[in-house]
Amino acid sequence: MTESSFKMVMVRMKTKFYEGEHPSALSAFNQMINVAKGKQIVVFLDYDGTLSPIVSDPECAFMSDQMREAVRNVSNCFPTAIISGRSREKVFDFVKLNTLYYSGSHGMDTMGPALKNNSYDINYQRRSVDKEGNEFIVFQPAQDFLPAVKKILIEVTKRTQHIQGVAIEDNRFCLSVHYRHVKDEDYGRLEEEVKLVLANNPDFHMTRGKKVLEIRPSIKWNKGDALKYLLETLGYHKSSDVFPIYIGDDRTDEDAFKVIKERGQGYPIIVSSTPRDTVALHSLRNPSEVQLFLDRLSRWGSDNATTNHQ
Repeated sequence: MTESSFKMVMVRMKTKFYEGEHPSALSAFNQMINVAKGKQIVVFLDYDGTLSPIVSDPECAFMSDQMREAVRNVSNCFPTAIISGRSREKVFDFVKLNTLYYSGSHGMDTMGPALKNNSYDINYQRRSVDKEGNEFIVFQPAQDFLPAVKKILIEVTKRTQHIQGVAIEDNRFCLSVHYRHVKDEDYGRLEEEVKLVLANNPDFHMTRGKKVLEIRPSIKWNKGDALKYLLETLGYHKSSDVFPIYIGDDRTDEDAFKVIKERGQGYPIIVSSTPRDTVALHSLRNPSEVQLFLDRLSRWGSDNATTNHQ
């Protein structure tokens, strides 16, 4: 068998395995929609690697105009939120759509609808108004950690400044230490420096993403909790007629996938071109397929006004 033939066989085996475990959300679209009929669909989206490609410079993770239009169309049909590890303001600057809800810092900074009451601590909620005069509530369960985050930013910057290729991103309630451009032989030193910072700040912990180390407050709050918060503030938390769809590509999205699986209704969709361990039920290979899925979802939503958000 030639090398090229061997590679083709391996690709087919991977594809068969991947689609067998996590069928394509595009191929299974009609089946998924049949299950969702008569229920209120709510759409949750990650940003990096889902709505935009993974790029070498985190500041240049721009979404295409076509993707922005696809997200806009979906949000005109169904309640839609973006839940990201980036700061809420930065995600909004990338997306630039006022028809969505935004949750940044892995859910620790969430802009949700302005319902009068919910079960969450009012000390961490404040009312605000956007430029269009729309009222909403900002929920920040980690706001007590803000002074410490600022202190850690200074410390980790100082400790890693001599390691070439490190990029530190301030996501307000958490910090992202990007090492995509760090030499392999320097990675161990970088991780050790981050661990030393955490040793000095026991109220924080480290999680890992794609070429990034995240420094986060040690509170029980993640993207899954943000999903629950948004469902409650939308009035759907205890409803059996709500159908959440979450699309994401990162390890941190697994927390949201688990919430949907525990609810027993809705679809967690992993974005990945290769097989991987996940609790997601379906898959999309890349942001281009995410766009195709959102386009189909919005067309279906436009034709089925009884389930539309608007």
